[in-house]
Amino acid sequence: MSLIRGLFWIVLFAFFTFCFVVLFEYGTHDFANGFQKEFERVKAFAKEATTKPAKTDKAKK
Repeated sequence: MSLIRGLFWIVLFAFFTFCFVVLFEYGTHDFANGFQKEFERVKAFAKEATTKPAKTDKAKK
């Protein structure tokens, strides 16, 4: 149960940190659009970070 509670607090902290960054960058007037833009940026970063880099001829030597 302690593990679930700790995971919940970490997820909640990450969510509110993300919301604070969006609010700081885009303000209250464009929060919804800013949230979507930043979410797409985070998703693209996560995909790029998890994919393996393509091997080149220089890497084989």
